[in-house]
Amino acid sequence: MKRAARKDANHNRVMNAFIEYGWTVLDIWQIKNACDIIITKNGQTVACEIKDGNKPPSARKLTAGEKDFRDRWSENGHWRLVKSLDDVTAVNREFSRRNIVSVMNDYRFWG
Repeated sequence: MKRAARKDANHNRVMNAFIEYGWTVLDIWQIKNACDIIITKNGQTVACEIKDGNKPPSARKLTAGEKDFRDRWSENGHWRLVKSLDDVTAVNREFSRRNIVSVMNDYRFWG
């Protein structure tokens, strides 16, 4: 029996936190076998699967379709599992640093 897609309880909080950090957010949680949101900022694009960190680990497992999407997307792009607002902060920091390093490397190359 197929189950309808459900939005995790923390979905809107996670999405709004990314927006507060300046990310543009595409909310696609209703698309089967994909991630929940795609975020982009400063040339960085990340597919994010949102899981409710308050649920037990067994309730946070990726479905087969989510795993397949993660594996295919990760071949050429960035994918992150986000369970909390702390994870949002970590993703924001990670990709802000990548952008700074990229700009520094471009400057060294051209400068």
